[in-house]
Amino acid sequence: MSTAAVEDEHEEEGVRAPASGTGRRAGGRPLLRGLLPVAGAALVAAAGALTAVGCFLGLYLRPTSDDWCAAWKARDMGVLGITSDFYSTQNGRIANAFLSGVVYGDGLAGMKLLPTVIAVSFTVGLVLLGRHFTRFLGGRPPVLVLTACALVVQALLYFAGTRGYQVLLWAPATISHTLPSVIGLWAFLLAVRTVGHPRAGVRTAGFVSAFLIAFALGTLSEPFALVSGLLAAGVGLLCLPRLGLARSRRPFTWCLLWCSGLVCGLAVLYTSPGARWRRAQQPDKESLLSVGELRGTVRDWLYMWDSVSGQWAYLGAVAVGVLLGLAGRLSGTAPGRREAREARAGGDLRRTVPRKVLAALLLLPVPVVVLGSFAVVVGLRSGYGPSGWTYARTWTSYLVPMQLALCGYGALLGAWGARWLPARLERRTADAVLAVGAVVAGCLALASVAVLVPNVRQLTTATVTRSVAWDAQDARIRAEVARGSSDVGYRPLYIGSLAEPFFTGAYERDWVAACVSRWYGVDRIHRD
Repeated sequence: MSTAAVEDEHEEEGVRAPASGTGRRAGGRPLLRGLLPVAGAALVAAAGALTAVGCFLGLYLRPTSDDWCAAWKARDMGVLGITSDFYSTQNGRIANAFLSGVVYGDGLAGMKLLPTVIAVSFTVGLVLLGRHFTRFLGGRPPVLVLTACALVVQALLYFAGTRGYQVLLWAPATISHTLPSVIGLWAFLLAVRTVGHPRAGVRTAGFVSAFLIAFALGTLSEPFALVSGLLAAGVGLLCLPRLGLARSRRPFTWCLLWCSGLVCGLAVLYTSPGARWRRAQQPDKESLLSVGELRGTVRDWLYMWDSVSGQWAYLGAVAVGVLLGLAGRLSGTAPGRREAREARAGGDLRRTVPRKVLAALLLLPVPVVVLGSFAVVVGLRSGYGPSGWTYARTWTSYLVPMQLALCGYGALLGAWGARWLPARLERRTADAVLAVGAVVAGCLALASVAVLVPNVRQLTTATVTRSVAWDAQDARIRAEVARGSSDVGYRPLYIGSLAEPFFTGAYERDWVAACVSRWYGVDRIHRD
């Protein structure tokens, strides 16, 4: 069998991808083709600088809140010990505990490197995702524009919200709420590579990996499990062969295994001794289905979306998506055999798949984000009460698909405009309109990144200042411990709206102070 035939078979068994390109070389439009690399380079420099600052701040991270507990448990119990402790006495999140043991297993080095690991792996994954998406549209955009999209989306995710420190720099939150999105992204890329592979062994490995990864995520982050489960369920239903979007049941099977893994993971978490203990600590309250609780949940959900929609910088994801769509359509790169085949598949898709199915596929992110965000609020209200919705670090689970959807819609808009305008307007006029559109999109994307600079500057000042004060206090405490002190003074060093010792009036209930004492090996601490 020839290589082309194998590739055709590979494509045949997967999901048919819509494409808008015709496989011809994009000619002309020298102004637009010159503007796109400039816009891409400017956005890479701007968004990349903010993301790099976030990674650099990892060097100045010092323990606070849950850091103290995870650090001493990983040091004294080891990876397996802290995993068992979480399952038996904390919350049942065994994958979360395992990763915490890995991160804190070598003192504080892991928590300092984690932001860089997340940013680099997220960037590479988003570039690959954008590459697949635009090729499905029949384009082949330059890596520069793909990288700009990846970095802009990340800059908005890390710094556009109200809890930038927790989303990127605080390891307990990044492990629970940021890292799952990175893992989910790479799991999707794995599915793209394995679902339609001609070798049965590769396909089987992909299916097994889907279940195992989803199981781990079910014991890592409940909010992400709910959102990704909604997305996988929607995609799986649309990929039933009778709807014409997929020719085989393999995409549906992958989604089914993913959802099964999530359910099994959540079941292990929910039935764990640690989760039962945690639920027992919650005061009695109304049922989640009661009128009062439903009204309160809807109110909290609206408060949350009022906060999200009030940040106009998220529109930068749409703007950079428009640049991606234009670049994919007008890159001027002659398509290879794979791109031409995907373009043919897209044309066949529009002819054979009902418009309602295509519309459902296009609009799928909307109900996923809406229902997923509501599910997150339900979980927060159940676990933390009426103020739970303010725990903005958990919003990452639906903000990531929201921003990717905004970027994708922008790319569709850019590709549609690059195809539709030349067919409706005189060529010179169409080129001028597209150039103006590229400039406007580039300026909006750049402005959305620029508006984040004050947040990053404030975050930098707070993180570096605290690290200096923390190091001085740490040296003093260790010197006192070396002299035999069993009761040392500690001055709270607050950052990122997180708890520090003496956050409660009763010392017996001060779990942060207890963990600080265990970290330094003393009986107790007092306010300095």
